[in-house]
Amino acid sequence: MNREQERAELHKTIWAIANELRGSVDGWDFKQYVLGMLFYRFISENLTNRINKNEIDAGHKDFDYKKFKDNEISDEHKRDIVHEEGFFIAPSELFANVLANAKNNKNLNETLDKIFRNIENSAKGTESEKSIKGLFDDIDVNSSKLGDTVDKRKERLIRIMNAINDLKLGINSEVNIDVVGDAYEYLMKMYASTAGKSGGEFYTPQEVSELLAKITLVGQATINKIYDPACGSGSLMLKFPQILGRENIKGKFYGQEINITTFNLCRMNMLLHGINYNDFNIARGCTLTAPEHWDKQPFDVIVSNPPYSIKWPGDSDATLINDPRYAPAGVLAPKSKADLAFTMHMLTWLSEKGTAAIVEFPGVLYRGGAEQKIRKYMVDNNYVDCIIQLPSNLFFGTSIATCIMVLKKNKSNNDILFIDASNEFEKASNNNKLSETNIEKILNVFKNKEGIEYLSKLVSANEIEANDYNLSVSTYIEKECTKEVINIKVLNQEIKEIVKKQSKLRIELDEIIKSIEAEHA
Repeated sequence: MNREQERAELHKTIWAIANELRGSVDGWDFKQYVLGMLFYRFISENLTNRINKNEIDAGHKDFDYKKFKDNEISDEHKRDIVHEEGFFIAPSELFANVLANAKNNKNLNETLDKIFRNIENSAKGTESEKSIKGLFDDIDVNSSKLGDTVDKRKERLIRIMNAINDLKLGINSEVNIDVVGDAYEYLMKMYASTAGKSGGEFYTPQEVSELLAKITLVGQATINKIYDPACGSGSLMLKFPQILGRENIKGKFYGQEINITTFNLCRMNMLLHGINYNDFNIARGCTLTAPEHWDKQPFDVIVSNPPYSIKWPGDSDATLINDPRYAPAGVLAPKSKADLAFTMHMLTWLSEKGTAAIVEFPGVLYRGGAEQKIRKYMVDNNYVDCIIQLPSNLFFGTSIATCIMVLKKNKSNNDILFIDASNEFEKASNNNKLSETNIEKILNVFKNKEGIEYLSKLVSANEIEANDYNLSVSTYIEKECTKEVINIKVLNQEIKEIVKKQSKLRIELDEIIKSIEAEHA
């Protein structure tokens, strides 16, 4: 099954579940059941397949973990499984076995709730606890929204599980699509009126994720640690193994996310893509005021789509100006617009040889005050490598044309490349979309650092200083005039002909009126 077939199959399944829950669970709220059950099925199958492979490789030809009884698994074997996988699922608690016995289970909702707690508790006191704890917190299988009675909840849960079970997708390395990301994106499109910003701010379209990743990978065949300080569902970081291959990423995936739902989604997404619990470190909390991973920076690769113009303490917290992440600029981002606080955080944690690619709200490129002073700091110290103007309407929940800021600390000159990619898109339903051709065109201009009329321009730091450190692409790249050139002589001749015809018609009309008046005289 190819990528588009897998995506279509996933969307078909989500639509079926949506119809099943229609009228009981609010559209945007029901995402927890789709994503949660997807995750439960995938980790069950993944665990079963790995255990079966290990046993078969060891000479146990017809071994099938699903057929084992729970009491046949020794405590030592459980510890080994947790050490390898990060969690343990008893044979009776595997998705397939629970579904097979669901019709005979009077308390299916309670069984599922217990299983989810057991999976999380299996990691307690182990190295994987941080990665597994709370993964199922959003899945309320006891909710009255699923039904007023236990029987109704059971019936609905069975239908949801059957729909997820019918999904024909591989697991881990066999998955061609970003399962959680695709499901999340589709859910937002289905329920635009209720998802709104609360959905879109946590998800970066996969094509934009691909462009950001490829920008940071220019000239690199292997990379070390990857970092995203506002990681959402993890879609940005997960582009790297798809592009490079997992074997070419030598270090871990590091991220931080303040929202509990997407914090859980990100960890689920990592596990679904075969990123073992000891290969990622996703923390929950506010990156700007309580950053994790101090001991893991600097990073060679940073990608991020931080929330646009959110509030933060800023200068109301006197300690922040002495924070080593913000102090070098000598000023803090405005309290009502934290965009450049995220940017300064990433710049500080970027290694001397690294690249950061950041989606920015356009206002940060030209607004005055503190933001201008931060831009001055970045330009004067030669940290800004490129500014790319993206097309409008790429992101769910906003039609604003965002930009990409590329930061480096090892530039060989002080020029900044500006690229106007505002016309590089294809229409896709209600949103615009970057095609593979669009992505490659932008990347080629970025790699070659070439100036192309109406598309790109290398601008010196002196010119930027003369423009008050304005980094808006439109300041430096002229828009191509697409209006039809008008020939004045031809236009004048056409006007004369029109006037002549108008005069003739007026004379004829006057003659008709005279004739009518004569008849009625």
